[in-house]
Amino acid sequence: MANRLTWKIVRDAIHQQILDGTLMAGDKLPRDEDIARDMGCARSTVQRAMQDLSDSGILERRRKGGTRVRAEPVTRATLDIPVIRNEVENSGRKYGYHLIRREVATPPPSVLAGLGLGSSARLLRVEALHLADNRPFVFEDRWVSIDTVPEIMDIDLSRENANEWLVHNRPWSRCDLRVYAEKADARIAEVMEIPVGEALLVIDRTTWAGLKPITTVGATTAPGYQLLTQI
Repeated sequence: MANRLTWKIVRDAIHQQILDGTLMAGDKLPRDEDIARDMGCARSTVQRAMQDLSDSGILERRRKGGTRVRAEPVTRATLDIPVIRNEVENSGRKYGYHLIRREVATPPPSVLAGLGLGSSARLLRVEALHLADNRPFVFEDRWVSIDTVPEIMDIDLSRENANEWLVHNRPWSRCDLRVYAEKADARIAEVMEIPVGEALLVIDRTTWAGLKPITTVGATTAPGYQLLTQI
């Protein structure tokens, strides 16, 4: 019986604990032998599973230091979702942040359809402006599922931005990404401090934990913004 579980089953079981929040960023996992005993499998099976999660960037394993969930887990496995603060500060500029709107509301039908939710679903809407040297850098129009991420309701989003908090606290299993150019309408032009009609890069991104949506965000970037990701 001890050898019936494959390393992939063990890997997926541990990964699911990260996705559902049982294991959080920075948490230390039990010893391999303890996991093997609890799951009824060989220690070598656990070691193979842990190595795969480590190679994927989900876990960090250190000799004599044990195994921990990475500070920014899962995102490194397939796509690097940028922390906007890091983008700004790594370019040598001063980061700033302004919360424009925070409210619980029913999203437009197009958003509900994209998330696979019914017409009565209510999500947290967050509009925020990220600044670089006091100039608009990225404007985010975000919807967050409060069923999948109920704890975000307790976060003071006037002090801590949703982009950074979600990357650090809500690992995802799937990311849908769409990048396109769009001309600035009157509102975007006012927020981004640019002329109406200027072409801007827009990044639409939706993340999921299994079949549950986490967040969908439209990020409108300042002229000259460059998207860098690692696949």
